[in-house]
Amino acid sequence: MRQTILYYTEHCHLCDEAEALLHSAGYGECYTKVEIENNPGLLQLYEIHIPVLKRTDNEQELFWPFDAQKLAAFLQSEQ
Repeated sequence: MRQTILYYTEHCHLCDEAEALLHSAGYGECYTKVEIENNPGLLQLYEIHIPVLKRTDNEQELFWPFDAQKLAAFLQSEQ
């Protein structure tokens, strides 16, 4: 499985939904959470887009909303 970063903020119900989806789809061990609130650069990039998943191998990003099918395709693609 691909290693990914989950960009999020605390008290974001959409971020909670994305994290629950990762776990229910069996990807609970393949991501690292990064809080954007205290990082001005990340906040500027992702503030209105969170939650965002970013693959570390190719820098591709998956913006919310996504479902289990889009998540699987994103994590399993070779690009």
